Amino acid sequence: MTAHAPVVLDIAGLALDDADRRRVRHPLVGGLILFARNWQDRRQLGELTRELKSLRPDLLICIDHEGGRVQRLRSDGFTHLPPMRRFGALWSDDAGAAPGSGVLRACDAATAAGYVLGAELRACGVDFSFTPVLDLDHGGSAVIGDRAFARDPRTVALLAKSLMHGLLQAGMANCGKHFPGHGFVRADSHVAVPVDRRSLRAILADDAAPYGWLRSCLAGVMPAHVIYPKVDSLPAGFSARWLRAILRGRLGFDGAIFSDDLSMEGARRIGGRELAYADAALLALQAGCDLVLLCNQSSGGGAPIDALLEGLERARADRCWQPDAASEARRRQLLPAQPAPDWDALQRSPAYRRALALIG
Repeated sequence: MTAHAPVVLDIAGLALDDADRRRVRHPLVGGLILFARNWQDRRQLGELTRELKSLRPDLLICIDHEGGRVQRLRSDGFTHLPPMRRFGALWSDDAGAAPGSGVLRACDAATAAGYVLGAELRACGVDFSFTPVLDLDHGGSAVIGDRAFARDPRTVALLAKSLMHGLLQAGMANCGKHFPGHGFVRADSHVAVPVDRRSLRAILADDAAPYGWLRSCLAGVMPAHVIYPKVDSLPAGFSARWLRAILRGRLGFDGAIFSDDLSMEGARRIGGRELAYADAALLALQAGCDLVLLCNQSSGGGAPIDALLEGLERARADRCWQPDAASEARRRQLLPAQPAPDWDALQRSPAYRRALALIG
């Protein structure tokens, strides 16, 4: 077994070039994240994922594919899934014959969406999607918006658990995001450094509550690039207090922790200075992340990716960071345990057809 492969990187195009192949074989690389630029059709995607697995059978092939506006694959047979807010609206709709019928319909539809999402991706060789969003819809965050199920943490937790059950039926793990909550702040961490000035007690009682309730079934968690100054001066994804003391210690989560994309503005400016990607990756790993993502850096030769890998190699040699066998085990637990379904057989499957009907 690889000692620890914490880096999740990306590629620039529809197929691998020699530099991509070299990076995928690097012992510190454990995952690859796909974007819309890597997608032409199902045939091309299948060829790409098969080559990736031929180079590294243990590589975790990932994608951000939630439904709604965050859905990378939208054509050639892929179902256009609704935003998660749609299921929250169903939850609140008790126009049916019996009280609570909206809740039942919402949970069934969320399970169906998780199954369709996971099964279609797996049929094209994708192992893992960064979903579900556990952020609460406070109404002011444009970057979260309709990606959130609802405002109430109980509703969010139960609908997320339903969607996660659908993913499990498809043989796919899950990743709750963005811990401890991105929905309260207005700023977008892609382009700014959001600050949430609430107390730890207020956050744990509201936005972070789903993480504690779902700890037995969450396989992965992605922290927010948000600063909560009443808890720590560092963004959550770089904070040992948030990741080790609160998420693992207080809330009891024992799955994989991913950093959010290290190229985002919320990750690059720490303590008033702009960090190099390798320094940001090292800080995230030291804080308690098992895996670190660096996205949208593969074009133009991919020098930032190479610099990150070289920086982690130096940190390991200098004993600033050491590979962690427990982190590697958590990464490997995210890999599907069963073979992927055939696309045509999936389309004929009664379970798949029922799920499509339930999504509506």
